[in-house]
Amino acid sequence: MGVLSALARGLVRGADRMAEFTSKRGSRTHNKGRTARPTGLKLASKKFVPIQAMIPQFVVPNLEGFKLKPYVSYRAPAGTEPPLTAESLFAEVVAPQINKDFDEGTFNKELEKYGFESTQEGKLFKLYPKNFVR
Repeated sequence: MGVLSALARGLVRGADRMAEFTSKRGSRTHNKGRTARPTGLKLASKKFVPIQAMIPQFVVPNLEGFKLKPYVSYRAPAGTEPPLTAESLFAEVVAPQINKDFDEGTFNKELEKYGFESTQEGKLFKLYPKNFVR
């Protein structure tokens, strides 16, 4: 309770409220790496034992020959493509297949061939009846 009362007393007396709480202001038990996760355990004998499963491993793909830059400037012009809607998606993906089958004379009313699902059994979010709170 001594640390908290000292902090409270300092704030009441007009201490800098915007100064960050660094490890130099904390006690010996204050974790100096506030944003990093520990990669092991500290034993009662003050010995640190690293644990391999707690050490993060980063998987980075090989980017040789990759033409895009890892950053987009704020000065880049806005996109020119219109937003994707259900109608435009249907017109780009399914409609050409239906037109091709219709021209060839192989079109029938079985729309499952084009990705239509007649039932919603086993779906996590069903479209009808609506399953959200109103």
